[in-house]
Amino acid sequence: MALKAAFIFLAPEVNPDKDRQTVVTPQVELTAVAAGNYKEAEALAIQLVEEGIEAIELCGGFGNKGTARIAEAVAGKAAVGVVRFDGHPGLNGKSGDELF
Repeated sequence: MALKAAFIFLAPEVNPDKDRQTVVTPQVELTAVAAGNYKEAEALAIQLVEEGIEAIELCGGFGNKGTARIAEAVAGKAAVGVVRFDGHPGLNGKSGDELF
């Protein structure tokens, strides 16, 4: 059975119900989905876990605080990892911690 994983990225003016895509391979089923801010990402992470997601990777826009919020939201029901940037190019060189 393939690992069900998700990649959550931050972007302005998105709709997580629409702005998502899933790639299915023999080993991994990966759903990439957009969130507009940390609060939306927390709700999204909980929803993804309820859908059977076992691992969540966060984009580099999530700072330390944002990553902790997602880890707390899923409460150990999924592994949480993060891509790191000092300042994310998609967020005008800032961390989500500065914006959200």
